Parts: sequence; structure tokens; C-alpha cells
Amino acid sequence: MTATVAVLVEHRDSESAGSGIAQPSFEALTLARTIGRPIAVWMGEQPPADAVAALGAYGAEEVRVLAIGERARHPKTAAAALAAATGDAALVLMVSTFVNKEIATHLALATGAGVVVDAAGAEMVDGRVEALQTVFAATWNVRTRVNADRAIVALRPNTTKAEPAATAGAAELVGVLAALPKMRETLASVTPVAREEGVPLSEAAVVVSGGRGTSGDYTLVRELADVLGAAVGASRDATDEGWISHEHMVGQTGVTVTPALYVACGISGAVHHRGGMQASGTIVAVNIDPDAPIFEIADFGVVGDLGDVLPQAIAALKAARLA
Repeated sequence: MTATVAVLVEHRDSESAGSGIAQPSFEALTLARTIGRPIAVWMGEQPPADAVAALGAYGAEEVRVLAIGERARHPKTAAAALAAATGDAALVLMVSTFVNKEIATHLALATGAGVVVDAAGAEMVDGRVEALQTVFAATWNVRTRVNADRAIVALRPNTTKAEPAATAGAAELVGVLAALPKMRETLASVTPVAREEGVPLSEAAVVVSGGRGTSGDYTLVRELADVLGAAVGASRDATDEGWISHEHMVGQTGVTVTPALYVACGISGAVHHRGGMQASGTIVAVNIDPDAPIFEIADFGVVGDLGDVLPQAIAALKAARLA
């Protein structure tokens, strides 16, 4: 019997264009199709028609809707609702965010499932879910088997290539009623935080980061990011100096990124920073110090002043686009 694989859809209701679905959710649906029967779980308000169509295009046979409004913002409430929608699922996939990790924990406690977070993939082996991870600042690759009957796996973005299904799923809308727990807290108000345009740092397929070597001037870093269609990151030194906001900080206590391409500009490569980006697909480093630790993990390194190197790289990339 084919296992049911549920995917918790990450969506942004505030987006004015497109389906509002975060790209990593399509990656999760792509992975779900390789394991079993994919279904999507939409939490919050009713999904728009284009979002339902997009989920179907990536193979979702059902779109189970938990119309619980703002209560979806509380991890314990969200976990209770998710438990009601995924009772038949052998595996629940979600994007590995701070909030979703907490939801996964509550869901596991409620259902007796095993949990793996920050995974790079998952598969079914001998009737059990096995997840792939890179751990200890990406110095080890491990395979974890969940011995429970149910598994919850939180996936890092950019670890599975999102591909539409050869045959679209039915994406049948199914409303789910959930008994939500009484909470000792209530949500008094919600104030959206203004976000920069473009792909969020944690989801970006390309990231260009600047460190102390920028001396506080991020003009070239932002220009290179714009040419590459990349998100802008930073080292802890740069954010501590106030050169760029802390939401851009890549590192063990900042944002962990796993892009296909990571460009480190003027970043020495301290352990803290490496722990947040070492699992990237290809790492390019530009640093004036030939002994900088970042070169130990770089696939391609350039020793030089970023003020000299980046303008040449930007010019070459622009020329290649016009060719």
C-alpha cells in the first residue's frame, strides 16, 4: 500500500503576485512524490485558486485546509490542527524554519512520531523513513532512521530540486475540522515586519555575503547579488558593527543557508559563520588574506581586494548576459 506523505505548505498571504507559496514547499512536494502519495496541508485562511492549482501542478492529490485563521501562528495550536489533518500520513514534511521546528516537536509529542530537523532529504527504507542530514557545521553526513510508525521531517531549503509532476495531481480541496487546545495565551495583535524585496535569505538559491572586508560599504555586494538574482547575507562582524541589519547574518546563531551558490566577500570564515553556510552547493570566496580559513572550504577562491575583484566579476557577468 502506498504511504501517504503530507506536506505542510509555507505560504505568505501578504504577497500580491503569484500563488504566495514559498519555493521550499514545492521542493517538499517534489520529494514527497518519490516516497508515496503526496497531499498538501494549508493552514490559516482558505487558499486562493492559483495556490491550489500550483500545488496540484507539483503532484498534490489533496489540499487539506485548516481554516483556523490567526490561531495558526501559535505552534501548539498549529500542531494540534496538523495532527487532525495528517492522521493517515506515514510522513509529514515541512520547511525547516524556527517556527516549524517547534510545531514538529508539539506534533511528535501528540502523535508519538519521530522527528528529524534540518534534513537534506528523506526516503522510505524497509518500511521506515530515513532522513539525510549534514551535522556539526556540515562536517559529517549522517543518515537517521525513524523507528516509530510515523515520521516528521523538516527539510532545509534548496536540498531538493523543485520539479512539477509529469501528471498534475487532482488537488481536491478537503476541509478539516480540528479540536484546538485551550491556550493560556491569546494573540493580541499582529504587526507585519517590513521585508526587503526578493527571495528570503533562508530560501535563496544564490547568496552573496559581505564581511569585515567590505569596511561597511555593501554597494558592490548588493550589485553582485542583483546581477546573480541573489539574496544578501553578512558575517556577524558586519552586523555587530551596524553595517547591515542582523536579519542578514549567516551563522550558527543567525540564518543557516544551503544555497546552490554561496559567494563570501571579505569574510575570513570563522567557525560561527562556516556553521551557517558550509552545506552550500558551491562556495566561492574573495579575500585579501591568502590564509583566511574560508579558503579551506571554498570550491573556488580569489585572493584579492574585493574592491578590485567584484567590479570585474560584475562586468563579466553583465557581458555574459548580453552575449
